Amino acid sequence: MVKLLIIAISAALVNNVVLSRFLGLCPFLGVSKQIKTAAGMGAAVIAVVTVSSAICSLIYDAVLVPLDLVYLNTIVFILVIAALVQFVEMVLKKNSPSLYEALGVYLPLITTNCCVLGTALTNVQDNYNFIEAVVNGIGTSVGFLIAIVIMAGIREKIEYNDIPESFKGMPIVLLTAGLMSIAFFGFSGIL
Repeated sequence: MVKLLIIAISAALVNNVVLSRFLGLCPFLGVSKQIKTAAGMGAAVIAVVTVSSAICSLIYDAVLVPLDLVYLNTIVFILVIAALVQFVEMVLKKNSPSLYEALGVYLPLITTNCCVLGTALTNVQDNYNFIEAVVNGIGTSVGFLIAIVIMAGIREKIEYNDIPESFKGMPIVLLTAGLMSIAFFGFSGIL
């Protein structure tokens, strides 16, 4: 139980997928303009990363390793992730059309979001069993949610500030992301 807690905290805070590993920056920078859309994207990423971690772990342990097809893991993981994103897209389109419209092009981009594939590959690289892979998936995606919601909150506040012309737009966003990354570096002493 302690090991699972360490995996979750490590994935969410210490090795934050966005601010420490620099994976998933496209949706992080693109969808973090409003807290509502950022939280929706974070929830979608939680669903996709958690389920893909579970399915990829099962496929890897039950199919790829016994058949000595480990070299196909990246291709298989991409196919699993693409199918899951299509499913999430259909669910959001039916149940929350406003969130579906707000996420726009960034929802299908979860398929190519490197944090989803990176989590599945990290689970294999670190030899996580099924439960550990799911916990790592949950921790990683919660870390993504934390980072994108914090960034969205800061970006909403920045809109009302007087910013020099040369810093308006993406420069201030990248500067903010860098400062957030430095702040999250403080968690490295926890574990």
